[in-house]
Amino acid sequence: QVQLVESGGGLVQPGGSLRLSCAASGSIASIYYMVWYRQAPGKQRELVARINSAGITNYVDSVRGRFTISRDNAKNTVYLQMNSLKPEDTAVYYCNVQTFGGQTFGSWGQGTQVTVSS
Repeated sequence: QVQLVESGGGLVQPGGSLRLSCAASGSIASIYYMVWYRQAPGKQRELVARINSAGITNYVDSVRGRFTISRDNAKNTVYLQMNSLKPEDTAVYYCNVQTFGGQTFGSWGQGTQVTVSS
């Protein structure tokens, strides 16, 4: 099973930026989707962005135009560049992997906390 470790979170003011990283335990080159999720207090985990093996990306409407997902297969790492952050982006961010059919199959990591506050 793929192990995933997220990093890069922190406290940032509204309008600021953060870059999250997710390192996988093995090669991600053959993994179809790399996915970022987030879970805010009292809310369900939601899919934020995903990227397929061809580099095609999808975003939830609330982050489109502000967040950018990318993957580096040579480093077995997926990134989430977050710009123009808003207080409603505050959450624990997780990454995971999905099959072509959308089935999640990685081990959930600890996530990384992102707090947007003045």
